[in-house]
Amino acid sequence: MTITTAAQTTITAPTTTPEPLPWIEDAGKVAPADARELSKLFFDRLQSLEEGTREYQYARNTLIELNIAVVTFVARRFRNRPEPREDIIQVGTIGLIKAIDRFELSREVEFTTFAIPYISGEIKRFFRDTSWAVHVPRRLQELRLELAKATETLSERLERDPTVPELAAFLEITPEEVTEGLVASNGYTAGTLDLPLGGDDSADNDRALADRIGDIDPALEGVENLLALKPLIAALPERDRQILNMRFGQEMTQAQIGTELGVSQMHVSRLLNRTLSHLRSHLTASA
Repeated sequence: MTITTAAQTTITAPTTTPEPLPWIEDAGKVAPADARELSKLFFDRLQSLEEGTREYQYARNTLIELNIAVVTFVARRFRNRPEPREDIIQVGTIGLIKAIDRFELSREVEFTTFAIPYISGEIKRFFRDTSWAVHVPRRLQELRLELAKATETLSERLERDPTVPELAAFLEITPEEVTEGLVASNGYTAGTLDLPLGGDDSADNDRALADRIGDIDPALEGVENLLALKPLIAALPERDRQILNMRFGQEMTQAQIGTELGVSQMHVSRLLNRTLSHLRSHLTASA
């Protein structure tokens, strides 16, 4: 760097090159205290590296390995679940990766404190989505459990199956809510579509129910999202639309966008995060 004083004296200041990141052969064997310190170093360097480079991938992958013990720690809370432990660890690792991608040292909070809610939330979402054969709202999932307990209690007391009004009175809810909960309970388990249809027509005996059911076009959801996003994107400021187009339309890196606009990569990252958060919140609110 060259500095010119008032007397027009040129002074050349030495430029400093960041020290290369330490090479860690097996990050999973690093002690917890050392892992915390190394994580700070890698997070600090990650913010200045360009996405897609070898150095960026090494820093990000090492952060995952350094903090995989946090996933194991959170997974122990769910050791009584019937799902395989390996599946829980794998899902929790997805939460860890999301936390790494969203963490900033400026938050002034330990990464483990920041990451645990992401990991735990991802695991709970996994349970919620896989335990039910059909996805239903959490309110109805909880109502199903209450109805099951109430049915068992009333059956012993009445020595018969309780009616809908009796269940409603016992739980202090309306009969309509009981009916809604009972219908939702049908989504907890599902029969196979491979069973033969049967019936009077011998031609149907060898055909499965799946043969009569059409498939949903996989592109349908993308079309719905596109239609919902178009007015939201159109309402964005010109620069935000330009950045979105360069990032996702032209598939430019954040560094390339920064060079094009004359700003830093970090500034581009902040603008993108702000724009995406804005779109996500409005898209969710309209759902």
